[in-house]
Amino acid sequence: MSLAVDITTAAPIDPAPRKSVRPYLHQIDLFRILTFACVIAVHVIGGSTDPGSVSGNGVLVLLHFTREAFFALTGFVLVYQYADRPVTALHFWRKRFALVGIPYVAWSLIYWGYSVGAGLQRETAAESLRRLGFELVTGGAWYHLYFLLVTMQAYVLFPLLLRVLRATAGRHRWLLAASAALQLGCLWWLVHPPTLTGVAAGIWDHLSVTILPYQFYVLLGAVAACHIDAVNRTVRRFGPLFVAGAVVAVALSEWDYLRSTRLGMPPWQASDVFLPHLPVCFVGIIALLYTVSSWWAARREGHRWLARAVRYGSDRSFGVFLIHPLMLQLLAPVIPWLHRVFGVGWGTVLLYLCVLALAVAGAEVVRRLPVSLWLVGRPMLRFRPKASAQHAGRR
Repeated sequence: MSLAVDITTAAPIDPAPRKSVRPYLHQIDLFRILTFACVIAVHVIGGSTDPGSVSGNGVLVLLHFTREAFFALTGFVLVYQYADRPVTALHFWRKRFALVGIPYVAWSLIYWGYSVGAGLQRETAAESLRRLGFELVTGGAWYHLYFLLVTMQAYVLFPLLLRVLRATAGRHRWLLAASAALQLGCLWWLVHPPTLTGVAAGIWDHLSVTILPYQFYVLLGAVAACHIDAVNRTVRRFGPLFVAGAVVAVALSEWDYLRSTRLGMPPWQASDVFLPHLPVCFVGIIALLYTVSSWWAARREGHRWLARAVRYGSDRSFGVFLIHPLMLQLLAPVIPWLHRVFGVGWGTVLLYLCVLALAVAGAEVVRRLPVSLWLVGRPMLRFRPKASAQHAGRR
């Protein structure tokens, strides 16, 4: 029995949902951690190796799945949380934009301020302020903040998406098929750009920070959440096949990349995230991560310390994501030394570990600040004296 049949024959979303408490999905914690860990790897490799490196781009072509996984996770979490609740658009927007929109503006200001203070741009004060306004609109204050901009676009569309999912209950396979067709057309368009000038060219250059190139993955996550019981049954039954399929897809994608570079295509072009054949690989990797995360979740009770570490990592992951480019930027002066002493490969691994450690430490500090809610969308953590915690546990 195929996954498509399993999903579409499962009980659909109730058209008139009643508020209920849904089980906590521990596999999502690990999925989130693995995705963000790979996001950091993308930025470390891309920021520390030669853009023309065949080996570096060969790794990046696989790690580019992180964008798609991020937005699939967004769609999944939103639908899983709200599928059984009545959703009022204004209430939803007010809540979600407070958790992501405020951190987006705050970190845009932080990275803009860093660029001004470090003298990364030669500009007047007026030009700097105009740049800030433009970057707030385009997600360009730093290279990772467009993730949040696209996420907010998903929030804007979510009430409509939920209505569509409820209206098409039982026909979600066709909804996904239409979305996939739109996705392939969009990708082909992105890698075969038209000749444009002026305002049209400017809009085209920022198409990648709109939801259009990622809409299929948001919908994929949303549909998976609609049919979570069927998805979990299928993963338990066919998990090894998903892993094997992902390995094959990865191997074929890497083969195509190497073939393209041997035929003369620049490595950066051969590893373009928008190549139309890569969605097969990306969906395969997403399925692999969810399968592995589900296997772990089923066995987490026997590994309490690991379960606590995963819960901790999931809680800090957003802060780590937001702060890690700053840590990479601060470590930039030592990159040549790392490559000279340890070689490019091991030097990059050490750089990754240093960036990760500093980002986790920075995220921990942020979570203890009164402005934690504004910076990472979570309330401040307060220190609890050990004696008080033990006393509370006995009550």
